Amino acid sequence: MPQDKTYDMVVYNGTVLTVNRTFDVLEKGLVLIADGRLERMEEKASKQALPKARQVIDAQGGIIMPGLVNTHTHAPMSLFRGLADDLPLMTWLNDYIFKVEGRWLNPETVHTATLLSCAEMLLSGTTTFCDGYFFEDSVAEAVKESGMRAILGQGIVDFPAPGVPEPGKNVAEALRFIQEWQGKTSLIEAGLFCHSPYTCSEETLRQARRVADDTGSLFQIHVAETQDEVRAVEAKHGLSPLQYLDKLGVLKPRTLLVHAIWVHEADMACMARSDVGISVTTESEMKLASGVPPVPAFLKKGLSVGIGTDGCASNNNLDMLQEMDFLSKLHKVKHLDPTVLPAQEVLYLATRGGAEAIGLGGQTGSLEVGKRADLIIIQTHRPHLTPLYDPASHLVYAASGSDVQDVIIDGQLVVRDRTVLTIKVEEVMTAVEALAREIAS
Repeated sequence: MPQDKTYDMVVYNGTVLTVNRTFDVLEKGLVLIADGRLERMEEKASKQALPKARQVIDAQGGIIMPGLVNTHTHAPMSLFRGLADDLPLMTWLNDYIFKVEGRWLNPETVHTATLLSCAEMLLSGTTTFCDGYFFEDSVAEAVKESGMRAILGQGIVDFPAPGVPEPGKNVAEALRFIQEWQGKTSLIEAGLFCHSPYTCSEETLRQARRVADDTGSLFQIHVAETQDEVRAVEAKHGLSPLQYLDKLGVLKPRTLLVHAIWVHEADMACMARSDVGISVTTESEMKLASGVPPVPAFLKKGLSVGIGTDGCASNNNLDMLQEMDFLSKLHKVKHLDPTVLPAQEVLYLATRGGAEAIGLGGQTGSLEVGKRADLIIIQTHRPHLTPLYDPASHLVYAASGSDVQDVIIDGQLVVRDRTVLTIKVEEVMTAVEALAREIAS
């Protein structure tokens, strides 16, 4: 180690969980950060002096690990948390969500609600997320303020939508958003989000795919979420939703399929051949009784899978640590097999696997030299985390978002001792509570 070098940041006195390909663990780890990147990682000898650094973070014996990657959100929907619970999906969407979105969404409300979601995600250890919604410029402005890493997709539907009253301009608006934000900041990647095969026409899907291809952007879409959707698409097109999208040329790399619950062997073969990413949102899928995606089968076929929370209107939180717990246990009971989706595999899905599913695997998702310095510190000196035999097991089955102590993104300290440094959280909560009173009235 160069003796005269001054690093931007040193993180020490914790167990480093790298989530690299060999899942290396460094006891008494030392993480050295420069220019927003992970420059060195090693185990610190007992008498070894700390290298010089502008900022030194003591992990206090906790777990130092990659920031969590939330592969599917609708960030502004924190505004509607708990508004229309315990309803079937289509009733929830058509009779409640689409209506309140049409009335209450505008650039200001979207910006405020996104700040709230960013604060919630940061405080529960998420450093990167993948979003799709309307007024996505306002989402991007809030994300930029928060200091988070994100892929943001402008929403596309074939009916009047917030910010896009003329459906014929939906793809053009997505292209404008991509052009506006492409390269604007290294932490934000712009893309588009076609809501689903049943809310977007064949022509809209083809146009959106062309825009994604021309701009190198991520194409996101909900697909095969419910049995009713599958039946409707099969009745109209004579194909399953996945085969229909494949016929249109939608399935290819740089595609994120969200949910993918009601799929069969031919669908999965099509997905594997097309090299798409998949996001599963267990708590939302459970709450809406949509079904259980075949995650173990996806993984056996080599598909790239990440974990998402979905929006707060259907989850109702953005806690990825809780999401890991639900995912693992749901599949164990579904398969009547306690060995299905073990803790280490689920932790991989929430970090490196998720980053790979949305195309950011080269930048984030694991602690490896050369990657961006996106990491979190889990405080383990707590009754519910004592004793600690296996860090991965603790993270999946025992920890919660409230155990996150510090968050570093791109080498910048964003949360310190459970205080968000980039967002005035109390002011944002007050503003959202005022909006909620108006909505409830």
